[in-house]
Parts: sequence; structure tokens; C-alpha cells
Amino acid sequence: MAGSLIKIQETTVSSATANVDLTGIDDTYDVYMVKLYNVVPSTDGASLYCRVLESGTANTAAKYDWADVYMRTNSSFANEAQENNTQWNWQPTLGSASNESGQGIVYLFNFSNASEYSMFTKEMTYIRADSSSLTGGQGGGVFTDATNCNGVSIFMSSGNIASGTFVLYGLKITS
Repeated sequence: MAGSLIKIQETTVSSATANVDLTGIDDTYDVYMVKLYNVVPSTDGASLYCRVLESGTANTAAKYDWADVYMRTNSSFANEAQENNTQWNWQPTLGSASNESGQGIVYLFNFSNASEYSMFTKEMTYIRADSSSLTGGQGGGVFTDATNCNGVSIFMSSGNIASGTFVLYGLKITS
């Protein structure tokens, strides 16, 4: 089975912005992918958060569950998991200094299916603000409300997104 990525939306942040909303998720594709790269917070040590969009509005209900394993160059593995949050944590403690940035791939599942929970899996790499060490993160999450989601809203835990590129793709499966 082969597949193709169909670009739906791309946003490049070059001056500080509060959030990036990627919309265009519907029932055209079963799976969507978000590619993000060169993401830098305006506040050192901020985490990259995400919420689902319903009709273009971010859902802030405490229904976000996620779990990750982090592999660090200067330390041992770390596991982190949280339930009933008001957002997903996609990348913790991003650095804002020169040559510090985050990048990754996130796959979105069931977003336009109002009878299923919306879920994601992710693979990320970033430079940690607390030690300037490289960290890789792998994990996933679920939004525990069966609802129709048409996108994602990406933002920082504090401050703004200083820079970065965010691309939403639909994954077309062909046989």
C-alpha cells in the first residue's frame, strides 16, 4: 500500500504570534499529518501546546490525555503522562536561544468522526532550555470527547511562538 501527502495549509511564523491554527480537517482523509520545524518560543523554557478546533474554535475542556517517553542526550529516559488537561503537551521546555528549536511530525486520527475520540501520535526532537541538550520525544494522546474537529490550535505554555513553520497534510492512501 502506498500513500501521498496532500498539503492543506502552511503557516510560517516570522514575528511573535499567540497561536497557529491549522484548519481544513474533514472526512476527505482518514489520517492527517502536522509537520512543524524551526519552532522557537519567545519565552525560554516554554512548552508547545495544542488543542483541537471545533468549527474553528479551540476546545478548552479538561479532556486532553497524553503520554510520552523522552530520550535525552545528557540524562536517562523519562516518562511523562497526564490526564484531564485543558491541552496536549507536544514539546516541553523548548529553548529560545540561538540554534535552539523544535521540530516533529504529528499524525491525527478520527478528527472528523463525531462518533470517535480524536487521537494523535508524535515524534519530536528539540533542544531543551534547561540544559541545551538534544531530546527526542515519542508519544500520543486522546481528546476524550467524541466530537467533530476541523483542526488544531498550536500555542506556547507562556509567551508567544517567536518563529516556526507549521504544515497540515492529508494522508491519501492508494493501493
